[in-house]
Amino acid sequence: MRILHTSDWHLGRTFHRVNMLGAQAEFIGRLVATVRERDVDAVVVAGDVYDRAVPPLAAVELFDDALHRLAELDVPTVMISGNHDSARRLGVAAGLIDRAGIHLRTSASAAGTPVLLSDAHGDVAFYGLPYLEPALVKDEFGVEKAGHETVLAAAMDRVRADLATRPTGTRSVVLAHAFVTGGEPSDSERDISVGGVSSVPAGVFDGVDYVALGHLHGSQTLTDRVRYSGSPLPYSFSEAEHRKSMWLVDLGADGSVDAERIDCPVPRPLARIRGRLDDLLADPDLARHEEAWVEATLTDPVRPAEPMARLCERFPHTLSLVFDPERAPGDPDVSYARRLAGRDDQQIAEDFVAHVRGTGPDEHERTVLRDAFDAVRADETVREVAR
Repeated sequence: MRILHTSDWHLGRTFHRVNMLGAQAEFIGRLVATVRERDVDAVVVAGDVYDRAVPPLAAVELFDDALHRLAELDVPTVMISGNHDSARRLGVAAGLIDRAGIHLRTSASAAGTPVLLSDAHGDVAFYGLPYLEPALVKDEFGVEKAGHETVLAAAMDRVRADLATRPTGTRSVVLAHAFVTGGEPSDSERDISVGGVSSVPAGVFDGVDYVALGHLHGSQTLTDRVRYSGSPLPYSFSEAEHRKSMWLVDLGADGSVDAERIDCPVPRPLARIRGRLDDLLADPDLARHEEAWVEATLTDPVRPAEPMARLCERFPHTLSLVFDPERAPGDPDVSYARRLAGRDDQQIAEDFVAHVRGTGPDEHERTVLRDAFDAVRADETVREVAR
């Protein structure tokens, strides 16, 4: 069975205020063309169809267009909701849409209920595990500790239990939206950490033939059977080195996996340039970036006059301007933002306690801070889903 694995469309998202809807429509066109030209048997979309719980109308219309075009090809599509989606909104009319061969899996309770598709070698069971927010699904799975690994492991127990009831030789595909250990994150993914832990081990998915992951925006192979497709478009400059693609997966009669990357359309290349303003404007080696979307980091000791206007004369698509002035080590004027770079909310809060009190928090206080951050993030998720 030939499967096209994609994820993280983030329909409705902008890139540094640039409207990406046209580029997203071009990607949908490439996806549909690939399905038609490469004889794809099934499409899987591993979450984050939209960028937010209540997407703009234009994004909903593009999604509707994508569903109609896929249905017209008579190629089954299996989709799950991600942490950016509202599972309830995305799942509206799922039962009716199911009749058109578009299978939306947005409920944790259906984790062990597969979409069964068949080829000449028998059945392939597709299990959809939508993004599982631990605080919201722990009761569904009967786990005491609300953590990513515990709820995902419980969901996979249901998958394996159902698979055990299937005829011998039934192959299996799991769609999941999660941060799996070994994956490389980028700046454009929303933090999903609980208790200071955001990732789960790949071993959670043992026992199935292929795992189609979503959430991380870079295409990655964790094992031959566990892969991220990545987002089809860049959504931060941290993705400047990404090759945006989809996985074309051939699932053999024996469950073997052979995968090929299919490139997505590139609306405009990304470039990150760094140096003093005058040097950036004069460097001939930077000519190749003159038509790229540019993030410029200026290292001038003193902020130059009208830096954005001057940069745009040479790099008209400059979207981000960062100041990181050259300073001697230990210089007290090092910026606050620079001191905080790479530190998460928990570390910043602990540093604040140490600054105010003279000593850092003890283990109990660290737990209190961690629980508070988790509670706020879970509450924000509940509020967003309820909108």
